[in-house]
Amino acid sequence: MKNIAIAAATATLIILTGASLPDKGPIPHKKPQIAGEAETPAETAPTPEPRPSTVNDAQSTPAPQNETPSEAAKPQDKKPEKFGPPAPGTLEAQNLTIEAESEADHAQCVRQLQALGAVFKDIPRIDDGHGCGIDKPISLMEALPGIKVKPEATLRCPAALALARWMKESVVPAATAAAKEQGRITAVNQASSYVCRLRNGAEIGKISEHARGNAIDIASFGFEKGDPVAVKPRREDPTLTGAFQRTVSASGCLYFSTVLDPESDSAHETHFHMDVLQRKGGFHYCH
Repeated sequence: MKNIAIAAATATLIILTGASLPDKGPIPHKKPQIAGEAETPAETAPTPEPRPSTVNDAQSTPAPQNETPSEAAKPQDKKPEKFGPPAPGTLEAQNLTIEAESEADHAQCVRQLQALGAVFKDIPRIDDGHGCGIDKPISLMEALPGIKVKPEATLRCPAALALARWMKESVVPAATAAAKEQGRITAVNQASSYVCRLRNGAEIGKISEHARGNAIDIASFGFEKGDPVAVKPRREDPTLTGAFQRTVSASGCLYFSTVLDPESDSAHETHFHMDVLQRKGGFHYCH
């Protein structure tokens, strides 16, 4: 009996020693699916659904590492909105209106300007707001025959007429006496005619006569020969050119109600300011 048990154990050992593992292991069963639960592979994590972008997301997204402030998008500059009434003394606060011109007065002025041989044309009414504008403006191309206005000047007819008369009766004769070698005057070069602004371009104060079409600034005179004669400080200039400028500056007050020359102040060192502002009692201001 004992020998039989030993023989059985020996046979079992021989069988186990010669046994080998199978090529493939058992296939695991799927996890039972619970109702309402999505089936997800065990090897990969679930991929979250993309969330719609919002304005806040865009603003919180950091800029790329290589982006500099100069390369980043810059917000558009916006002018600050103005609230409340305009500041006292400004053009907006003065509630000015454009001076009306009668048809009869304008027609008479036009006839006188035509008689002097000036070249001009009527242009549409100008209204730039806040009292800036001209009811019956003209564009003056030649103050007298052959004497161009450069560039063309936008004026009221009375200002153009004063310019033409001054040129004919004062400037041309003075130039003939003082600058014979340069020939006749061919141009009057203006620095400003109509422009909407306050006096001397200030932010507060009285409206400029330029804004009403009553003023013109003369910068120089052109001649047939040689360089233009520039308007500049010449009070101590002993030459004929100095005498010419002082003569035409003084005579300007016979035609314009205001004449400011380079000796008047620093704002007029490079031109004559001339206007036809009507003052009480016909007062003229010349400096």
